Parts: sequence; C-alpha cells; structure tokens
Amino acid sequence: MKWTQIPLGPLQTNAYIIENEKKEAVVIDPGSQGDELVKWLQNQELTPLAILLTHAHFDHIGAVDAVRETFACPVYLHIAEKDWLLDPAKNGSARFTGNEPIVAKAAEKLIDKEEQLTIGPFQFSILETPGHSPGSVSYYQEEAEIVYSGDALFAGSIGRTDLPGGNHSQLLQSIHDKLLELPENTVVACGHGSTTTIGQEMDSNPFLSGF
Repeated sequence: MKWTQIPLGPLQTNAYIIENEKKEAVVIDPGSQGDELVKWLQNQELTPLAILLTHAHFDHIGAVDAVRETFACPVYLHIAEKDWLLDPAKNGSARFTGNEPIVAKAAEKLIDKEEQLTIGPFQFSILETPGHSPGSVSYYQEEAEIVYSGDALFAGSIGRTDLPGGNHSQLLQSIHDKLLELPENTVVACGHGSTTTIGQEMDSNPFLSGF
C-alpha cells in the first residue's frame, strides 16, 4: 500500500489517499477543490471505497460530496459531529468572512467508539482524540506505521482550540494518552503542513513539553 498527501483549498488542508495494488483507495479529509480531486483520482484509475473524516470543520469537508457522488462510497464521521456536515454554523464555514457556507450530506457511517475499522483490504485503529473539536478522531495503521491525526497534532504544534467545542486541556490529554503512546517511529500525517513522527514531537514540540 502507499499513501499520497494532497493539500487542498486556501487553507491547504491535507487530503490523504491510501491505495493498494488493485487501485482500491480510501480518501481521508477531502477538504476542497472537489472537481480537481475527482479528476486526480480518475487519472490515477483509483476506486475509493470510503471517505474517512478526522473531523467535520469546513476546510476538511468541502469535497466530500463530489468524491462520494462520483464513486458511490460512504462517509465515516464521529457521532459527536453527526450534524456538522449539514450546518455551516457548526462546521465553521459561517464564521469566516468570504467563505461560502459549506454543507454536505450526512455521513452514512457514524463512529461511536474506538475500534478496529476494516474497509475492504484496509485496516485502521480508530483513536478518539477530541479537543480540537468534540468528534476528532485519528486513524492509525499499525502495519504501515502511520497515523492520520487530522488537526490534533502538527509538526511543532497542536490544533487550535478556540472554535466551538474546542478544549485545550482535553486536546493535550488526547495527544498524551492516544498519540504519544504510539511507537516513536510512527509517521504523523497531519491535517495541515508537513508530516512528522511521534518521536520528533515528543522530543521537540514546545506545546507538549512538561505535560
């Protein structure tokens, strides 16, 4: 299997495409530029089996319907944010000047606990990592040694917690209890910016020092 990072939209939100040799794929956080993302998937001859959302802020969901409707694949989202796709006030698009309200159809699959998620040949461990938003989750692939952390943990930083439902202490607890417990060589595929590793963030992330 291999994965590709594709920054999308004005906030350069990272979409991740995980694929296997049979050209089956999983799309994580298709945030914007739906037509371009669909065209890229088609040019790569990929067949998405599912869309996984780390959370439902507007910059992570803008291309959800374009991908879902083109490939007829279900969307997975934590139950704590089940109505955010439909509500610009909750997904944040109503708060930012210049943004058109962003809405998508409701998710077909609601996550309500930490468990193993199997989508075709793809295996993920769901980690509940709230704090940036109430329903934030991270998707961990142990065999591939990578965790898709959304906006929980970044290279040298952590997610913002000043949006509705954000909680700084809860985010730090999530990072400490769930992400920093992963092997240090685990790649952290962040929602924005470059990838990092758990070990690097343990050693040098100023937001985590002394926690």
